[in-house]
Amino acid sequence: MREIDAIVAEYNKLKHAQISCVLATVVHVQGSSYRRAGARMLVDEFGNLTGAISGGCLEGDALRKALHAMHQQKNKLVTYDTSDENNAVIGAQLGCNGIIKVLFEAIDFENERNACELLQTASKTGEKASILIEFDLKETNLQPGTVALIYSEDKIFASAEIEQVILFEASEVIQKKRSDFLKLERNGNSCMNYIQFYEPPIKLVLVGAGNDAMILTSQAELLGWKIIIADGRPTHANTNRFSSGCQVIVTRPEDTLEKIEIDERTCFALMSHNYHYDLAVLQLLLKKTEVPYIGILGPLKKWERMKDDMDHAGIEVSSFDDDRIHAPIGLELGAETPAEIGLSILAEIQAKLTNSSAKSLKFKNAPIHERRTSEIPSI
Repeated sequence: MREIDAIVAEYNKLKHAQISCVLATVVHVQGSSYRRAGARMLVDEFGNLTGAISGGCLEGDALRKALHAMHQQKNKLVTYDTSDENNAVIGAQLGCNGIIKVLFEAIDFENERNACELLQTASKTGEKASILIEFDLKETNLQPGTVALIYSEDKIFASAEIEQVILFEASEVIQKKRSDFLKLERNGNSCMNYIQFYEPPIKLVLVGAGNDAMILTSQAELLGWKIIIADGRPTHANTNRFSSGCQVIVTRPEDTLEKIEIDERTCFALMSHNYHYDLAVLQLLLKKTEVPYIGILGPLKKWERMKDDMDHAGIEVSSFDDDRIHAPIGLELGAETPAEIGLSILAEIQAKLTNSSAKSLKFKNAPIHERRTSEIPSI
């Protein structure tokens, strides 16, 4: 389950039980940190944590700050300096060297546009959006917090009126698929606006409901991906073999796409262990979709045979198709067991969608997280 979804699920339980809670959000990082801006953690009145804002070094003090914000029912901005090795507050000291600003928002269950409700709307809608978080650089000043969920100028969920300049920047964030900051001057104070890019989870369609698909499904669900299983065998494609969170479809290969809503983050893994079934679905995907990833389970000879059969049928594999087809499927990890193969498949999909090299980080002569000037204003 993704962090946002886990937080929303926990929030609903707390709301039903009327257990007070606070949402902690990393709103700015200068230097290095285990988590980047946008990381969240929900804290309830008993000290239970859902999500994380660091690798463990901040959570202890963050719990205390959260409870303080809860008792005061007031949003608070707190700055942590992990570059100070003598800072006893940090505790674990993971070797980070950065300044981290965390916003603590006391959640009002009566407010239908509170921070968690806006996150819930984003999760349910399943569309690209901008999440607007406002904070004042003077920690003693009023901290607005998570104030809006913006899809477009005509589709906004907000607790206050949103300025036109912010709406324009939110649109740019969605267009570029990249979070950004906007600094505004209000009444002599510098108000920061962290505009976080939100996108729906990866949708993974497994063509084939064999035992290996069951293992891959479990692994993908841990990542918070949405899973769809399609197979022509009702003995295999049934809800008894897969979790309730999966969509299971019994279908002929030529009808596979009829019950699947495809978006730009939909990926396919052809693993039915039936050559003709996989081939039929592959032809369908090439003719009717532009999905970014099509993986084909099996040896290279299988893919070469598929290309020959499609060539004889007059179906051309374009350079665009060649870029999105991965056959054999997965990264070279020395995988042997179904779980290891599943790991190599999911890693390859992640690398493809994030346009990453999939090389060892030890060979990267740059920060682990890409930093753009526009995303780290000097504050």
